[in-house]
Amino acid sequence: MRKNPTNASPVAIPTGRFARLGHISAMTVSVAGNMALGGLMQLGRGQRPVMKDLFLTPINITRITEQLSKMRGAAMKVGQLVSMDTGDILPRELAQIMARLRDDAYAMPPSQLKQVLNAEFPSGWLGSFRKFDVHPIAAASIGQVHRAQLKDGRDLALKIQYPGVADSIDSDVANVGVLINMSGLLPKGFALAPYLDEARKQLHDETNYTLEAAQLVRFRHLLKETDSFIIPAVHPDWSSPKILAMDFMAGDPIETLEGASQWVKDQVMTDLIRLALRELFEFGVMQTDPNFANYLYQPQTDKIVLLDFGAARTIAPHIVDQYLHLLCAGLEDDVGGLTTAAQNMGLFDADTRDEHRMRIVQMLRQVFHMIREGGAIDFADQTLANQLQAEGLALFQDGFSPSVLPIDVLLIQRKFAGLFLLGARLGACVNVGEIFRRHGGHLSAGQTASFQ
Repeated sequence: MRKNPTNASPVAIPTGRFARLGHISAMTVSVAGNMALGGLMQLGRGQRPVMKDLFLTPINITRITEQLSKMRGAAMKVGQLVSMDTGDILPRELAQIMARLRDDAYAMPPSQLKQVLNAEFPSGWLGSFRKFDVHPIAAASIGQVHRAQLKDGRDLALKIQYPGVADSIDSDVANVGVLINMSGLLPKGFALAPYLDEARKQLHDETNYTLEAAQLVRFRHLLKETDSFIIPAVHPDWSSPKILAMDFMAGDPIETLEGASQWVKDQVMTDLIRLALRELFEFGVMQTDPNFANYLYQPQTDKIVLLDFGAARTIAPHIVDQYLHLLCAGLEDDVGGLTTAAQNMGLFDADTRDEHRMRIVQMLRQVFHMIREGGAIDFADQTLANQLQAEGLALFQDGFSPSVLPIDVLLIQRKFAGLFLLGARLGACVNVGEIFRRHGGHLSAGQTASFQ
């Protein structure tokens, strides 16, 4: 959830399926027309048109981001989900387009906001409020957040879902899939459909705020004994499937810690990495959205505020076991164990060429070598990240066709990649290997020895 929406002028959200289809169809036709015109111009100059170059023009990028950010909902959310800067699945060129959507959330106008509130709240609801700020304090793909104060003194943050987004998920996802496919940027043989199907399922869950409220309650219970985190309480009397009423939580955006002391930056990243490991190995449930806006920092209390649990999901036990085996093999530099764990997780399959398997395992060994032997990792040093990116690109150019990853694996990877991205943004230095070894107490007794 992005604080302080960057687009100050509210824009009404198209709510009907046909209205939304018309918006995205018009955008697709416009982009296709620009590509066709660009191709003809290149042919006229004796050049051979390249699909992705025709797609990645400034006018097309502007058109796509503008329209998707105005539509919000699944159309915008899918764009955020495939952003490469959080470690996901698509090429960097396309991801950079979609990543622009993170800062381009428009707010709905007050008249449309009032319609939503009147539909969800009881008649005369405004009489229960002492204050209600019609200007959102945050806006994103599925909803926006308003601060309000009840006459009984409760200070609330109301997460209010945009009208029509839940009903348009299936059509929005399908249409964005068409746009991605026409870009010409997908690697040959890449199966996009299974990922779009999983995104559709996740979005149906994320638009049910009753489920998110249950996850907030769940995580408050799981973390009740910790001193590092604070989670807002849910207020059921003002919540519904399309409105989530929570405590208003004060705090600074996590990115502002760039200017904090090194100790604070290191401690915050240590706490977040430990939390992710607890989510995976101890809780069996993980908040999988690594968006920076889901974290606030309270300098007065040294606590991290955790927000937005719409993307929290239970992790299948066999996936947890696979990650356990991968970590144990990686920390022992057990090449055979790494190979088996990687294949079980779906990083490659039985049909993958041997040289491609070896290169993927070697990439994993590089990561674990840094974790195992590097002491405190300087997240600002992107040397290894750049090497791995280049190696991944070389794999695709050599004909590597990835198997379809289980959605749990994809989202877990996205979460950890997002944490590493945050560490780089803050310039944190953390001994990740020591965290893994100390976390051995949460692992099964049969595997704990591998962490000693």
